[in-house]
Amino acid sequence: MIVSFGAQKARAPGLVENAKHLREAHARFARIRWLLGQPRRLSLSLQAGLSDAFNACMLARDARFALQPRSQGVFHFCKMDIDWDDLRLFLDVARLGGLSAATGTTRLSAATLGRRVTALEKQIGEPLFVRQQTGYRLTPIGEELLRRAEDVEAAMQSLTRWREGNLPDRIVRVSAGPWTSAFVSAHIGEIWTVDDGIRVELVTTTDRVDIGRRAADIGIRGERPTEQWLAGRQSGKVAHAIYSGRRMINGIAAGLFVGVTGEAANIASARWLQAHHGDRIAVRGNNTHSVRELVAAGAGLSIFPCFVGDSDPRLVRVAQPIPELETDQWIVTHHEERHAPPVRKVADRITALMRAHQPLFRGETSIR
Repeated sequence: MIVSFGAQKARAPGLVENAKHLREAHARFARIRWLLGQPRRLSLSLQAGLSDAFNACMLARDARFALQPRSQGVFHFCKMDIDWDDLRLFLDVARLGGLSAATGTTRLSAATLGRRVTALEKQIGEPLFVRQQTGYRLTPIGEELLRRAEDVEAAMQSLTRWREGNLPDRIVRVSAGPWTSAFVSAHIGEIWTVDDGIRVELVTTTDRVDIGRRAADIGIRGERPTEQWLAGRQSGKVAHAIYSGRRMINGIAAGLFVGVTGEAANIASARWLQAHHGDRIAVRGNNTHSVRELVAAGAGLSIFPCFVGDSDPRLVRVAQPIPELETDQWIVTHHEERHAPPVRKVADRITALMRAHQPLFRGETSIR
């Protein structure tokens, strides 16, 4: 099914004045009877002129639009088939800053994601990302597409919630590193219950998720936010120490270490280990969880946050925490969203959880 709306107000008076009024349009669409039949298979043909406001409405499974740059620096829409699945992949790569980080949310390989992104760029006719060793950075065209893709995403989520009826309206996304996400997951009952009337999504990545662009509502970070649009409160500190498996075998007996390769090699503890014991690293893993398994199996020693190492009965701390690796822990939100009841409720509970376990996070428990 294709629904076309013209660019002139005379053709659709009062329907959409500007793209920022999209949510108002969602409520109107919810009352249209034909949505009852095929809510997930809608297509939208969008056309808009070069006016100051984009008189368009994006509500689609297969969003039919394209951005065409003009010399005045303004964009207009023309007809083009862009699949909603491709837009979702684009959103994940843009928000997480690269292919590797997006593999976890999309469940696709980095190679497949790369091909899909390249195909989308060819379809748009412009590069959407600048490829760098540290990740993917959006081009100006990519930034523009991101804003419009987020509008499509909001429309689809609104339609899905309306169709399913019983799901709560608000999703609270919490971003954190792998270890902190695992800790939060283990204590989910202290952060969320069914009776809260909200949903919680964990965004696990070693990269910093852009809260300013609403890629997450809450971030658990190792430093105080400096961006003026972010608000933060300190929940405590996190200590790191060297740990060993409990059996004096193999690499542990030889005094060797287990290092980290890949994206996880950029975290501070991995860099410290490389700087101080790089010549004694015999085995490496490409993520922190595989490193823990290697240490527990006797491959060597390595560095872990104390709340991780002291909680694992297979590991034993062999020295006091390393002072230069101690970090602050901050609960970060967007300053415009921090007082929203769902966000505040989850942020308050995460803060209380972290503060209640500060002896564990600081490494103040006795060495076993």
